[in-house]
Amino acid sequence: MGIFSRNKEKSKLVLVFDIGSSSVGGTLFYMEKSRIPKIIMSLREPIILQKTLNIDKFLSSTAKSLDIVVNKIYKAGIGKPEAIFCVLSSPWHVSQIRVIRLEKNTPFIFTTKLADDLIQKEIALFKEEYLAKYLHTESPVRLIEFKNIKTMLNGYETLSPLEQKTKEFEMTIFISVSSEYILKKIEETIRKYFHFKNVKFSSFTLSSFAVARDIDINQKNFLLIDIGGEVTDISMIKKNALHESISFPLGRNFIVRKVASALSCSLSEAQSYISLLQDGHATDFMTKKLKPVINKFQLEWLYEFQKSLANLSSDIFIPATIYLTTDKDLLDFFRQTIEAEQFNQYTLTESKFKVIFLSAEVFRNMVVFGNGVIRDPSLIIDSIYINRFLTDSVLSERV
Repeated sequence: MGIFSRNKEKSKLVLVFDIGSSSVGGTLFYMEKSRIPKIIMSLREPIILQKTLNIDKFLSSTAKSLDIVVNKIYKAGIGKPEAIFCVLSSPWHVSQIRVIRLEKNTPFIFTTKLADDLIQKEIALFKEEYLAKYLHTESPVRLIEFKNIKTMLNGYETLSPLEQKTKEFEMTIFISVSSEYILKKIEETIRKYFHFKNVKFSSFTLSSFAVARDIDINQKNFLLIDIGGEVTDISMIKKNALHESISFPLGRNFIVRKVASALSCSLSEAQSYISLLQDGHATDFMTKKLKPVINKFQLEWLYEFQKSLANLSSDIFIPATIYLTTDKDLLDFFRQTIEAEQFNQYTLTESKFKVIFLSAEVFRNMVVFGNGVIRDPSLIIDSIYINRFLTDSVLSERV
């Protein structure tokens, strides 16, 4: 067991990989019974940006970035981890909150078998509906997460529904699936260095929700927005429970591609120009060139954002507090875009949007760091979530 064989009282070492659509991160942390992980190593490797998005090339490029991260952690020689987790962001997984309903004219007993049968049917339906649209179509899918959010019998929520008599049953569940092809590619990359039979997978949707709800115990209603390289994910939390999630295929990489196309320059040059503009160091000539392109993208992103909020809201209000995760270089751009958005004037919202960036500082009381460790917000979120999961379930086989 490596470093743990010498001292059984030592905290367990856990390895986590954060796989997004613009970069891959990796972190080592000690699992603590206090539920406050100690991060001792953290790094991130960008995914090479493609001029035109191709899913197979995108996956290959992501696997190369993951290989670099795994190799660096392995060569650091800190010790053998006791568990390995991968937290996936869009588009590497598809998540959805679904409602299962059953109503009969005569009372029936709610049993484990009945619940399992209904859940398996719902999972199969979910795979059928979303596999072709979002994931690698030639591959079967694997369930990576299942969470029962709420169970209601005869219209009333209950924590102990089993063996109860009812005429009406409703269960709200959270499901995440991913392509078997994608997961195997990730597992093969990791196992080149760490020979683990069981690499456990999770979604950033669930981990960020579980951690964000503990930031402010008085904030029970909020939006979670994760703006990645290729996709924007939005989750609505009501009364501290995941209510609904939605995604649209516009992320920070689209700005880079549009600038590169408009200026007939390389992607790396476009990234440099955008950074200069955001930092206020672009020349007047360059600013005049860039502004129309970026403003157009801003309108496109805002349109998709407003459409997503309309789909989320239905007959309920949109929370005003927004917890945002995105790359720091375009944080101000997206924060200003959201805060200036006028959607709240036409729907039932609490007040003007307030955007809180989930920076490392937000989690200062929820995590500790070793000397010189990079404070990466997404890896911090993953570590806090997994530490709590591992502490509660004692390295069980669930994810």
